[in-house]
This record gives sequence, C-alpha cells and structure tokens, in this order.
Amino acid sequence: MALDTAGATDQLLGEGDIPPVHEVNAEGASPFLLISDHHGRALPRALGDLGVAEGELQRHIAWDIGIAGVAERLAKMLGAHLVAQRYSRLVIDCNRPPGAASSIPMISEATSIPRNEGISEHEREARRREIFEPYHHSIDAVINQRLHDRRPTVLVSLHSFTPVYAGVARPWHIGALYNHDKVLPHLLLKHLRLESDLVVGDNEPYAVSDLTDYTIPVHGEARGLVNTGIEIRQDLIADQSGQQQWAERLARIFAEVEVELRAKRLV
Repeated sequence: MALDTAGATDQLLGEGDIPPVHEVNAEGASPFLLISDHHGRALPRALGDLGVAEGELQRHIAWDIGIAGVAERLAKMLGAHLVAQRYSRLVIDCNRPPGAASSIPMISEATSIPRNEGISEHEREARRREIFEPYHHSIDAVINQRLHDRRPTVLVSLHSFTPVYAGVARPWHIGALYNHDKVLPHLLLKHLRLESDLVVGDNEPYAVSDLTDYTIPVHGEARGLVNTGIEIRQDLIADQSGQQQWAERLARIFAEVEVELRAKRLV
C-alpha cells in the first residue's frame, strides 16, 4: 500500500477531491432534518490510503456501512432534507469533538492508521477547516434558515453499527440514541417496539454524550431542537434490498411519530 509521507501543507483538499458536504432534497417540506456524519469513505488525494489496506477501508472503521443508501431513500420518501458528510471518519470523525483523541484516530478498533500518527497541528487544523467545519457550518446554515422561516425542525442523526464488536454479538436490529432530550427517542422506541420482528435498543449499542458526540449535543440540544440518533445493524442494510426495506419501514414509522409530535405541538 502507498503511504504518503509528504509534509503537511496549508491546504488538504485539491483538484480531484470531492466536496465534503452532500445534500439531498434541500427543498423538502418535512419537519425532519436528516444528518449522516459517516455517510462516505472518501480519502483526500494528499493523504493517499492513510497507510491502511483497502480491505480495512471498506470496514466499519472507515464509515457507516449501508447508511448512505438508507438515508438518501428515506429523505426522498419523507420529503426531508438530508445533510451528509462524504469523507472517511479515519480522516476526521465529524461526530467527535475536535479536541477528542478519537477525532483523528491513530488506531481504530485493532487497526493502526499510520498516516494519522505524529501529524502536526497544521495538518489537524487543515482537516478541521476543510472537512469538519464546512460540514457543520452547512448544518448550522440549514437550521438557521429553517428557524428564520419558522419551519418546524426535528433533527435525526443516522448511523449504522457492526453485528459483532470485540467478539460479542449484538442482538439489536435498531437502536434509538439520546443524551438529555428523550422526547423523540421515547416516541420512536414506542413505535419501533410495535414491530414484532424487531429487537430494539434503548440507547444501545451506544449512548450519546457531550464528551463522545458532536452532532446531537451541538446541533440538536444546544439549538433546542427535538432530536434523536438512530443506529441500524449493518448486516440488515448491507445491500440495496435491505436499504430499501429499512427506508420504507422508517418512513412509515416517522410518519406515525410526526402525527404524535404535532399532537404535542412539538412541530
């Protein structure tokens, strides 16, 4: 594998690199604003392959497998705006506070990331400036415009998780995640549990916190928006058929949840 050891420059992204932000259905009228922090696994050309084998770059350590297909289908079914981030979380994790050690990981699970070792503060800043900040500024701008237009806004952060972690099988098909605000997660949990074929996680397999997460604490709770995180098990959405089925299921459930949110005058 090729390992780019060139010195850091003031600019990370250049010719041939895609923009970090991907939006779908920006004119969507739904109150749901969909967010996908780990949508893609692109790598800036300047960073080569990060010193990581291609097989590793296709794993969960690099992105949330299957969530892109679910998120884009769900946005269209709900008529909802989706804001997504295209670069691999191994470059910079857009759902981690920039100062956290996991923001630019030197090791992910058991895989070392050689190109992330010993990088300068200039390179860290370039990754923040050119990937992390444009993405989160885009989310801010969308929320600001919606609030200006007095449009109801419910933030839903979409993720996927591995069926097995550290040798332990995870039984959940889907989980609703939350930090301080539990209104939408509890509504969502209620509707998910009505699906007889699902094992549903309540803040499983992860729980949101101010120390380990960014999107929900900053764009959801700090802005006073009703919000939830969703985690779907990756083996269920690894192909287009699974992505379509889960998008259809979630579109139906969110339509039901929206009725309850309106009854509570939350949208």
